[in-house]
Amino acid sequence: MSRPHDGQRAFFPFGNPFRIILPKGSYLSLKLRESLFSFEKNLADKLKKLKPKDNADVLTLSWMRLAIEFLSEAYNSLKTLINELQLPVSDWDEKWIDIYLDSSVKLLDICIALSSELSRLNQGQILLLYVLRLVDISTSHPSPEQLKKSHLHLHQWIEHINSKSFKLENCPVIESLRGTLGLPKVKSSKGKVLMRALYGVKVMTVFICGVFSVMLSGRSKALIGLHISSEDFFWFEAFSDLQAIVNEEIRQRFDSGKVVIFKEIAAVEACASGLCKTISGSGEKEPMQDGIDINHEEEMIAPRKSTNLERQMLQECAINLVNGAKSLGHELDSVSKQVNDFFEIVLVGRDALLCNLRISAVTQEYQATSLSFADMLRLAMNKVC
Repeated sequence: MSRPHDGQRAFFPFGNPFRIILPKGSYLSLKLRESLFSFEKNLADKLKKLKPKDNADVLTLSWMRLAIEFLSEAYNSLKTLINELQLPVSDWDEKWIDIYLDSSVKLLDICIALSSELSRLNQGQILLLYVLRLVDISTSHPSPEQLKKSHLHLHQWIEHINSKSFKLENCPVIESLRGTLGLPKVKSSKGKVLMRALYGVKVMTVFICGVFSVMLSGRSKALIGLHISSEDFFWFEAFSDLQAIVNEEIRQRFDSGKVVIFKEIAAVEACASGLCKTISGSGEKEPMQDGIDINHEEEMIAPRKSTNLERQMLQECAINLVNGAKSLGHELDSVSKQVNDFFEIVLVGRDALLCNLRISAVTQEYQATSLSFADMLRLAMNKVC
């Protein structure tokens, strides 16, 4: 008995998406084509959400958080696709396994480097909190000694926040991961879908991690421009648009002589500089005599009675710094959480593959030697985590 929807399918208004995402000579079943189309369309849709309304928004911690969240969703989608393919590990080509394991360990290294840098930036919050405690005028006006210490620690924070990550500046892992990009020749239909999906996720990963490396290290040489050899990917246009916007914004900052820095950090730095100037103007200056060795000329505030205007200016600058520090701390914590979540997703996927490989090896050994069920169970307990 025929169904009402049997027969020729209606034409897509924008053309056949399965023909768009698959080059000539690729013969996949309808189910595989639909799975691949759904996966690539999902990547394209999420990439479009990463496109900022204002191009300068890419230089923010909030955009960084969204980008890492996108990578986490992409890897979860890849995991879902692998389950839909029903491709057991025993059917995986050894080359596919090597590609997956090699890429995953590189990603774990990148996550560790990112987490280390975010932690370093977050440690600077301790200096800011100490300064805010010193200049608290809710009870009384800070003493000259407290103002001197505040001035010193604000400069230390500015130096700390502007120092760049050596790990990310000299991080060969990202370039190494880029070197693994490519579509290997695969005979299996399911293998073609798997390699194509894995390629798409790796392209997004290399691009986003490269952007973070530039922004956290302040080195333009880390900027990666990826050239996709084929336009058959459904996500190609969305990716090309995003890459052009992000890379152009970063290049403009470097060309203008400015070091790339997150907008949230720049805002707090402006507040810290403003407080420094206010402290310096709150009394007569004389050279410091405490022998502290720093890279800039420090000054101390000579004791004198402050005016109401100076107290008001000091209070306003302190309030601005408090608000900026809270916002910066929140964004750093949010990004760090996303990096940790992404690390966990990659690690769990890697461990799952390794455990499946061990189980597959045990099964093959059982089939080859005709072990009893008890012997097989014992062997599995020894090999499987």
